[in-house]
Amino acid sequence: MTMKHSILITGLAALAAMAATPSQAEIGQRGEQDAARRAMLDGQTMPFSLIKRRVDAAMGGATYLGAEFNPSSNRYRLKYVKDGKVVWVDADGRTGDITGWAH
Repeated sequence: MTMKHSILITGLAALAAMAATPSQAEIGQRGEQDAARRAMLDGQTMPFSLIKRRVDAAMGGATYLGAEFNPSSNRYRLKYVKDGKVVWVDADGRTGDITGWAH
């Protein structure tokens, strides 16, 4: 094997390893999802689908982009786009009630 091939193979192996390693954002998101699931299974929060349905109804056709869960407060923060603006909606995980809005 030539030096050029050896460098190429080493580089490809390094790229493959990087692609297989989850990013910090993916790790954080997975932990957040696990915490939300545990809270729901423990009866501390409603199922997210019910909370999202309630918030969607209040958002009047806004486009849903994603959500974050805060396990220490059992609150969700849902992200939408409405009329070209990003809107964050806070919801109580226990009741599904909207507790705040931020633009």
